[in-house]
Amino acid sequence: MNYLGIQSKNLKPVVDGLNLLLSNYQVYYQNLRAFHWNVEGQNFFELHRVFEELYNDAKIRIDDIAERILTLRHRPLSSMSAYLEKSKIDEAKSQMEDDQMVKTILENHRELILIMRGVLHEAGGVNDEGTIDLIAGFLGEIEKKSWMLDAWKSKVLSPQH
Repeated sequence: MNYLGIQSKNLKPVVDGLNLLLSNYQVYYQNLRAFHWNVEGQNFFELHRVFEELYNDAKIRIDDIAERILTLRHRPLSSMSAYLEKSKIDEAKSQMEDDQMVKTILENHRELILIMRGVLHEAGGVNDEGTIDLIAGFLGEIEKKSWMLDAWKSKVLSPQH
């Protein structure tokens, strides 16, 4: 039954984009976990909490993306090897300075934002408003989180410090 009113073949570019986003979110999630476990120094308490908030949010996004793919009557990628093969985000080294961790997260965000915009473009082309609504919400949130992390990084790296 086609309860969405969109032909499955027309959804393939949307699903491909969602699987790309899912793969990148999985690697991003693991980077956040590693940073949460390994952050040290004077910013430990602040960043330990922020990294946990970010990975808890990512965990929810991952589930939402996979369930959207299933709603579209396709299958989400579901193995770490598939995620690593498809992801444009690389696994981060867990042993780095806290400011480098934040810089890496911002780089991961930039990649996620680019992929989200691509998904929005593809979904718009087939009138897939459900995907547009989901991803547009993600986009606004990650842009705000990026702004906040960038503001923190600017403070930490300023000459007065």
